[in-house]
Amino acid sequence: MAFGGNPVFRGKTFKGAVATAQPPVPHAQDQSPYVKGQNPYGANPYGQGTYGQAPYGQARFQQPMSADQLDALYRSPAASPAETGRMTYDDVIVKTLACLGFVVVGAAVTLAVPAGAAMGLTLLGAIGGFVLAMVNTFKREPVAGLILAYAGLEGLFLGGLTRLIDAFAKGVGFQAVLGTLVVAGVTLGLYKSGKVRATPGLAKFLMIALVSYLAFSLVNVVIMFADPGMGAWGLRSVPVLGIPLGVIVGLFAVVLAAISLIFDFNSVEQGVRAGAPRRYAWTAAFGLTVTLVWLYTEILRLLAIFNSND
Repeated sequence: MAFGGNPVFRGKTFKGAVATAQPPVPHAQDQSPYVKGQNPYGANPYGQGTYGQAPYGQARFQQPMSADQLDALYRSPAASPAETGRMTYDDVIVKTLACLGFVVVGAAVTLAVPAGAAMGLTLLGAIGGFVLAMVNTFKREPVAGLILAYAGLEGLFLGGLTRLIDAFAKGVGFQAVLGTLVVAGVTLGLYKSGKVRATPGLAKFLMIALVSYLAFSLVNVVIMFADPGMGAWGLRSVPVLGIPLGVIVGLFAVVLAAISLIFDFNSVEQGVRAGAPRRYAWTAAFGLTVTLVWLYTEILRLLAIFNSND
């Protein structure tokens, strides 16, 4: 079972819930010995004990089930996952939309307030979002309030970042939102069609690529502080065959985020199939939100670098 590079799905919280999930309780027709023609503990199926004695725990006057009652029991629908307290796709979708709604509200706040307040809210969102991301990732049980608070703080950060970049590259915010929706939609469509799968080989590639990208990003941050003359984007501003390195790296990062989404979808599917407890739909929604926030950030930076080099 491949869980990809998202620490939310690779961590003990969600991964453990899937591994230890108990199958849904069988419906009555699966438990009834009459349906399968079995006689439990040697009891007479018509409510009478062997040699005229009542079965253990049953009264002598228990009436036998009629053929119509047995048929109705057999044909009755099985309990749905929601009725048995299991995670469903609908749960994950609704909770993910709730998280994204909080992201949008947080972003709207930062975009609406004066510039000075926006900078403070952006800093609060960056630090608070990171702290709650760590808390929610490693917390043993998902807490809806903390997950929604993370989404709201990320919204503050993304709103401030979008406002800052939009100051010199008009319209990139809307383009980044549209690009995120398109990439996420296409990725989901490809996954549902079976054209792309979360294979172990793809998981290994993703992990190696993520580590390489993280190493490049850390080196770039150090160079940006050590040599401010290289520009606002550091190594990303260096041209390669006439194309800014940031555009090439940005496209690579968007592909990595899309692959991470594939593994997120696979993790959600595994959780639903395994019958994970319903509360872990919040964990799945949190994991999807983390990846979508990353995807939006990469597309926003890619568009900013592209526009700044026009």
